[in-house]
Amino acid sequence: MGGRLALTTGAAAEQAVALFLAEQGWQVLARNWRGAGGELDLVVQQDGRLRFVEVKLRQTDDPVGLECVDGRKLLRVRRAAEAYLQDYQDLVLEACLMVALVHGEPGSFRVHLFDDPD
Repeated sequence: MGGRLALTTGAAAEQAVALFLAEQGWQVLARNWRGAGGELDLVVQQDGRLRFVEVKLRQTDDPVGLECVDGRKLLRVRRAAEAYLQDYQDLVLEACLMVALVHGEPGSFRVHLFDDPD
């Protein structure tokens, strides 16, 4: 996938995840938030539960799942999440990583969520 096409398709995948989560009652607080050397694709909250959502667009025939979020990526997300929480004023009962694997093409994306509430 070329650079510009990848960015456009990636943005469409993030939009699809944001809509999917909103339909499930999550409120989108931030998109592409940057801080502490990392980026949070989406930050969502529901009932005092905060999720830092890492969106990963995968090709339909790509066998790679959660392995695409490696230790280095987790460290960057963690640093960014900690920076985000420094300025977050609302009560947080829990804050966790959620990974959204997105398959398909724009207009027909399938979203698979992996939530880590522990």
